[in-house]
Amino acid sequence: MARTVFRICPLCEATCNLELRIEGRKIELARGDRDDVFSRGFICPKGSALGHLESDPDRIVSPRIRDRKTNTWRDVDYDEAFAYIDAHLPPLLEANGRDSVAVYMGNPSAHNIGPQVYNKVLIRAVKTRNIFSASTVDQMPRQVASGYLFGSGLSVPIADIDHTDYLLILGANPFASNGSLMTAPDFPGRLRALRARGGKFVVIDPRRTKTAEEANEWIPIAPGTDALFLLAIANVLFAYGLADPGVHVMGFLSGLDEIRELVAPFTPEAVSGPCGIEAEVTRRIAQEISAAPSAAVYGRIGTTTTEFGTTTSWAVDLINILTGNLDRRGGAMFNLPAVGGGNSSGAGGKGRGFKSGRRTSRVKGHKEVFGEMPAATLPDEIEAQGEGQVRVAITVSGNPVVSNPNSQRLDKALASLDFMVSLDIYCNETTRHADVIIPPESLLARGHYDLALRSLAIRNVAHYSPPAVGLEPNEYPEWRSIVRLAAIVSGLGHSDDVVDQLDDMVLRDLVNSAVGREGRLAGRDVDSVMAELSPNGRRGPERFIDLMLRTGPYGDQLTIDKLASEPHGVDLGPLEPRLPGVLRTASGTIELAAEPIVADVKDRLSKLLDADASAATEMKLIGRRDLRSNNSWMHNIRVLVKGKPRCTLQVNPADATRLGLGDGKIAKVQSAAGSVEIAVEITDTIMSGVVSIPHGWGHDVEGTEMSVARDFAGVNSNILARSDLLDPLSGTSVLNGIPVEVAPV
Repeated sequence: MARTVFRICPLCEATCNLELRIEGRKIELARGDRDDVFSRGFICPKGSALGHLESDPDRIVSPRIRDRKTNTWRDVDYDEAFAYIDAHLPPLLEANGRDSVAVYMGNPSAHNIGPQVYNKVLIRAVKTRNIFSASTVDQMPRQVASGYLFGSGLSVPIADIDHTDYLLILGANPFASNGSLMTAPDFPGRLRALRARGGKFVVIDPRRTKTAEEANEWIPIAPGTDALFLLAIANVLFAYGLADPGVHVMGFLSGLDEIRELVAPFTPEAVSGPCGIEAEVTRRIAQEISAAPSAAVYGRIGTTTTEFGTTTSWAVDLINILTGNLDRRGGAMFNLPAVGGGNSSGAGGKGRGFKSGRRTSRVKGHKEVFGEMPAATLPDEIEAQGEGQVRVAITVSGNPVVSNPNSQRLDKALASLDFMVSLDIYCNETTRHADVIIPPESLLARGHYDLALRSLAIRNVAHYSPPAVGLEPNEYPEWRSIVRLAAIVSGLGHSDDVVDQLDDMVLRDLVNSAVGREGRLAGRDVDSVMAELSPNGRRGPERFIDLMLRTGPYGDQLTIDKLASEPHGVDLGPLEPRLPGVLRTASGTIELAAEPIVADVKDRLSKLLDADASAATEMKLIGRRDLRSNNSWMHNIRVLVKGKPRCTLQVNPADATRLGLGDGKIAKVQSAAGSVEIAVEITDTIMSGVVSIPHGWGHDVEGTEMSVARDFAGVNSNILARSDLLDPLSGTSVLNGIPVEVAPV
């Protein structure tokens, strides 16, 4: 008999709540939950296709082992798979050392409760410097900028779009992305509501995106020059006496005079050439932001995946600060997540601050950031011989062969490894190199809580989705697979029994810490707390979430069981001012003039002032988002990829005429890293001098087992990205603003 369950959608950052009608274990219908406290019934095509993802015939449902001699796969049970890993992985660690292992965590890890909690356990067990993730091809600059300014990488100010009067959007297309680093279900509806109440939003982007089409104004900008534009706005604010952080911020602000001097050369006239934006337009935008009753600036992947990603992210916050819009209603505010975090525990107002570079990569000497090395340097670590050479890889829900720069080089490097383990649901471009693929359980058979994304939400809310069905005999929880891998690399063997022991040990350490410090559990008996977290033998990530809820800022009113009884979520209220308590800088202030940022502006960014976008002879390549996909995800779901081809080369009509390109014809796109051939789409939605290819495609590689994705393969734009070109402050790859040559085939 069909029944209805409610679950958080795990397919993008909007985290909408879904109403699912399921028959047995099959999703018959997926629609938006109209009673949800946050998403209010909103759903996008990805959420409605959840049932198709669950029932995809190409999805791996049993562990697989690859015979290297014949390059063929065989299905095995979980015990045999982990026994195989235990027989091969520890000897390689013994022979080559801990740094011979690379761990790569993909974007889906941030959307699944098992990896969110237990990836750290695996990383600690491996004890390697070679930790990589999708963060350094995505949002790491935003986190680094927050680290320098506020002392914590998760202290990201969120535009209070439900209450703002003016929103300036740079390099973001929330009509397609559903929002990113800004959890806001029905972002389009919220932007339309902004306009309906008399507000204004302006989009700065090389493309006239769907978001730009619905904006009050679209201003095209040369790729990679957003930092120049923002510093010119800051220049105008100082020059016109409009820079006023407000009394609520001034007492916690340092470096203002230094920044005044720093931005002096960046006049609207000076940046006009390289940005391609007339000086009077820049001056007007600065005055509009300053004059608005409330305003916020929001920048996303079009700004973070550039050579000035960190400095641009810092400049976004700089404008919010200078206009008095930081930490106030309608401006840019800080979330207070129910599970707490590094910026909500302890006394607050001061901390250790942010530092990078505790370790460096072996080959290129790149600094680690938040414990991670740049994903772009993974091929270096595999190819370069010597002590510490990577010979083993563990990937968790990642497809770096498609998502990372200079993809063909990484593809070749992974093929040379001695051993590789992948946790994934597909045999894709990356996992086809694995010796063992370990699949997770069905989405319906696991619980879910969005740890990271609820810290970036435009409203304080809490949701937990308990498992909707029990485990089948052939299913094994993903969290147990991660802990079991940790046991193997720790020398504890491959037995499933050791998983419970490690799980208890890690949780007990956290409880010990909680009862030993100020807070709601201070002085409690550890065993009694452990018992409260483990009713009816409960294990796994729910216990950790429960502990975080109980020690979080909302107190005993929230537990995992309380949330389980509230399928539509719990509304904890709008964002509220959090200064100075949110700060964790060493000085206890918002450190506007952090030395690395100031140096980057002086040493690198200022050199762009001599450039002229209109005089450039080369084309610049940018990416683009699509509502029906999420990076390299979802391309094996026919209902999402059918119809008009979306992996095309968008070209301005004037450029198409000049270059001899025909609509629908094939063009060759060449960069310093490689070349691709792709169908042309002539459109006036992209500015002259710029071409666009969406990120995450290129599914025509031999050895994959994704039949639908192969039929709609597209091309891999990251073949064109250089692995040696990074934002130096964050180690993030430059995926936007790539110089290319375009010619007809």
